[in-house]
Amino acid sequence: MKPNRIREKLDAGEPTIGTRIHSSWPAIVEAIGHTGLYDYVEYVGEYGTFDLYDLDNMCRAAELYNMGMMFKIDRSHQHYLSQRAIGSGFGSILFTDCRTEEDAKECVRVTLPDTPEDGGLYSVYTRRNTYMGYGGGADYVKAMRETVVVLMIEKKEAVENIEAILSVPGVDMVQWGPSDYSMSVGKAGQRGDPAVADAKNEVFKTALSMGVHPRAEIMSPDEAKEYLDMGVRHFNIGVDISILHSWWRNSGDELRKAMEGV
Repeated sequence: MKPNRIREKLDAGEPTIGTRIHSSWPAIVEAIGHTGLYDYVEYVGEYGTFDLYDLDNMCRAAELYNMGMMFKIDRSHQHYLSQRAIGSGFGSILFTDCRTEEDAKECVRVTLPDTPEDGGLYSVYTRRNTYMGYGGGADYVKAMRETVVVLMIEKKEAVENIEAILSVPGVDMVQWGPSDYSMSVGKAGQRGDPAVADAKNEVFKTALSMGVHPRAEIMSPDEAKEYLDMGVRHFNIGVDISILHSWWRNSGDELRKAMEGV
């Protein structure tokens, strides 16, 4: 069993830096790995397109650079997709649309081994993360227990139930989702609305006080100060499609202006 890079960092009390990708092309993971600056790559499978071979290959690429992989999944297929991702080598699953304590318990349960003491739903599977260790031995069970469970807090109900959600054993980290939250409270697209900002602050402060790691998604290092001042130590910076779009828009605009009158 390969080490879980994200779990190792959390257990050591160390900060983490990740980045997000929509593309399932392993070369993108390798390009990130070449920087030597990132602890993990989050594949946003909720938005991107992929097949099961892609999941294996992204993990292979990450392992070349001692990086971890996190998989953001659709709630509608979370049991199947989370277990297939874990089997491919993803050390962390980011669950979406969590609303209640029961939702949180289900997210944790699908990642835990199917043992009497764990009460999980992850059985013995011959998948990439266990070759050649089929049989569900002690190392296999240990590896399943080390999966890092992250929950999106992005719904009105989730904020209302935040303490109960964070009290669920096995919830390691939470991520604020302003776009979904603003929609769920009737303020679609108003990410900067005071009510949305207040909810965000409540989520971060509650998580910190309860010992659950909050993670901040940012687009530039300048945005980190607000969270660092709160005590946040886990960040995910940038997303490939937005980085590319920004470069194409700005560079294309500058080139068009330079060509005026040509």
